[in-house]
Amino acid sequence: MRWTVLSTLAVFGVAACGGEKKGDASQTAAVATANAAPAPAAATATPTAVVEVKMTGDGTSKAAFEPAALTVKAGSVVRFINVSGGPHDIAFYTDSVPKGAVDALKKGMANTMGDLVGPFLTQPNEHYDVSFAGAPAGKYRGYCLPHVALGMHITITVQ
Repeated sequence: MRWTVLSTLAVFGVAACGGEKKGDASQTAAVATANAAPAPAAATATPTAVVEVKMTGDGTSKAAFEPAALTVKAGSVVRFINVSGGPHDIAFYTDSVPKGAVDALKKGMANTMGDLVGPFLTQPNEHYDVSFAGAPAGKYRGYCLPHVALGMHITITVQ
């Protein structure tokens, strides 16, 4: 029985490691692709501004975004950082964003738990980025779902 299992594993090992060799043309193409230099970045590309917002709390009665109001340029990324008192998240009121902003925010929020609701940040220094690329100018009102009753609200003005 052991001999059969050992023989079977040996056959699979040889099959996995061996196999038909690629032709010279495909090997040359693979080497050329692996050794190719990366394309230079476009000279007109501008770096995306990242604005940090701290999410704090004392675990009982106080929770806040710091700052609670900020202004960013269109295309900026707002990075929400769990500093203390988590879990925290960022959610936006769908009826309190500019017209046409819901679709732009959906594109700018990865791994959402629902419409315009980011994931919970449970660990200190864990962060979540919201991109305002393509977002129309105006005020975006948001909140932290676990701490909305404690007044954890934020207003982001996009210019």
